[in-house]
Amino acid sequence: MSEKNREGKRTARERLAKEREKQKAAEKRRRALIVGASVVCALGLAAVIGVAAANAGKDDAEASGPVVAPSGANGEDGLAIPVGDAGAKSTLTVWEDFRCPACKSFEDAYRSTIHELTEAGRLKVEYHLVTLIDGNMGGSGSRKAANAAACAQNEGKFAAYHDVLFENQPAETKDEFAGDSKLIDLAKKVEGLDTPAFRSCVEDGRHNSWVAKSNEAFRKGKFSGTPSVFLNGTNIYADRSMTPAKLKQMVEAKAKG
Repeated sequence: MSEKNREGKRTARERLAKEREKQKAAEKRRRALIVGASVVCALGLAAVIGVAAANAGKDDAEASGPVVAPSGANGEDGLAIPVGDAGAKSTLTVWEDFRCPACKSFEDAYRSTIHELTEAGRLKVEYHLVTLIDGNMGGSGSRKAANAAACAQNEGKFAAYHDVLFENQPAETKDEFAGDSKLIDLAKKVEGLDTPAFRSCVEDGRHNSWVAKSNEAFRKGKFSGTPSVFLNGTNIYADRSMTPAKLKQMVEAKAKG
């Protein structure tokens, strides 16, 4: 091989190496931008949640009338819907709004772990339903979805319907859960739920006043926003290292202890 050819190949390799370095630098900048944007979004979400919490309970459309708790509701004033073995050593207390995007994010991340732990008898969950988004964005979808979930509890189908609602959550600005037909249509995704009794309960808003009372308890509790999630009384969001795996580890350790 001639000296000229060797020199040409060396130059080509150097150019390729420089190009790779440029690409690495560009990728590093791109990742930094993504992380920065994520932090901004997280901070923005925290601000929104803070405002939402301040305005909680301002849904003027909430129905008046007798407070009718769904079957099996427990806790203070009968405002919690329990899921799991009552004898489990760990309790996860969850305050959620079916229109809340952050609540959906929590559910998407933790759903399978919560299911695993409740089905194994190691964890019981107490769900409290909130109408935060109705009060801040307008509409009635939070309340109506919560009422429908309470109706599903009467049929022994709360957990499955709860998941279906979050899996099919509309955009926060679209109040699709305000339509009874939407809520009834989603019930078809849960085997045995779409019954005349369920439909009547949804259409009559049987548990609207109970939902309003639950939301009032949320407001008086001065929670920071939704979701508010507590494991054995401790806010899991106070631990920035919390993950589904860590939650599972803590629950299993408690069960063994």
